[in-house]
Amino acid sequence: MMTALRLVVSLGGMVVLAGAVPAQDIEAGRTVANMCRTCHGLDGYAQIPIAPHIGGEPASYLAGQLRAFRSGEREHEMMSVVAAGLSDAQIEDVAAWYAQHTAAAVLPQGFDAEAAPDSCTACHGADGIAIVEDAPNLAGEDTIYLETQLKAFGSGKREHEVMSAIASDLDDAEIRAVSEWYAAIGIEIEGP
Repeated sequence: MMTALRLVVSLGGMVVLAGAVPAQDIEAGRTVANMCRTCHGLDGYAQIPIAPHIGGEPASYLAGQLRAFRSGEREHEMMSVVAAGLSDAQIEDVAAWYAQHTAAAVLPQGFDAEAAPDSCTACHGADGIAIVEDAPNLAGEDTIYLETQLKAFGSGKREHEVMSAIASDLDDAEIRAVSEWYAAIGIEIEGP
């Protein structure tokens, strides 16, 4: 009986361990972020127009995107290579590093939330600060980056259960209008 009990306890422990998510190490994440700083900045404020601002994004969103690049589900000539070299722990750590930052919208003069793109606000907010955890912030992103991503969703190059349908219904003028709306809003990212 005692051996059977030890086996059950032991097996139960293995199930818990198998499903455990590794604890994030913020300082290890900062070290990994040094590889990201050229494009995304150490604080997550993008240094180049074709890279998104990632500071203040939820860790689950960032980790999911890195895993998608690593698996090939999402492709990018630089990100696919970088993500391929990251372990699960490094992905969790760097996602935690960037997630600990805070992102805030800097609204342009005359900002009118009522004029925001209707198809975007439920997830990304009128001010471009995401309302839904698995949606990225769009405030302050470059129009080229936003247009590229919307066109990728619309053409099927990128797939998402919500974004693919929304983007495929937008024509080029609507894509440009959405991109210009969110690009006109500034973003500030502050560290911990």
